[in-house]
Amino acid sequence: MKPTLLFFFAGLFCCCELTAQEKRPPHPVKSLEYISIAVTNSHTAMPFASFSKLFYKDFHPGVEIGTGFDWQKKKKHEWIQSLSIGYSYHAFVQRSLMLYTEFGYRYKFPIGISATTKIGGGYLHSIQDAEVFVLDKNGEYVNAKKGRSHAMASLTFNIAKQINKNGWQIFMAYQQRFQFSFIAAYVPALPVNVMHIGFSIPVNKK
Repeated sequence: MKPTLLFFFAGLFCCCELTAQEKRPPHPVKSLEYISIAVTNSHTAMPFASFSKLFYKDFHPGVEIGTGFDWQKKKKHEWIQSLSIGYSYHAFVQRSLMLYTEFGYRYKFPIGISATTKIGGGYLHSIQDAEVFVLDKNGEYVNAKKGRSHAMASLTFNIAKQINKNGWQIFMAYQQRFQFSFIAAYVPALPVNVMHIGFSIPVNKK
């Protein structure tokens, strides 16, 4: 992994740790609270530029699995950390594998509804969705399609609804993702709009 990515992860971890320590005294190792599964649709666009199109056109499917824990939990407020791994396919552009974390704030409304805002980052591995050929030392063309490493950043808005007494939830989330760098010479950051629709199951319910 490139040194810049290592510094990126280290900085993100330190920010989350310092925020938690300001909120309350040191705590034992956190327990994961849930497992979530979501299907996604994404397209390349500037932030909030074409939200509605995620529902009826530009279908580029994906799937994401997540989990997380609480830094601080009160009756109506929570400071949370999420961990996610995802896959998305953007036709004619790339396949993407993502591993990232987000820190956020959740407000809990009556009747089991909650709203969450999160910001974070992580690692993205892309494989271009096209055949690429280069000349080898023998003067022959060979397939040179290889994966590339990127840093990624994200901003997510989530609405969830509890659907039973066991704590199961359904949710919908809009995410703005940035991929660094897409084409170093002239596209330093690729913005991607993503819609998530899924459900979560508690795994540490008391």
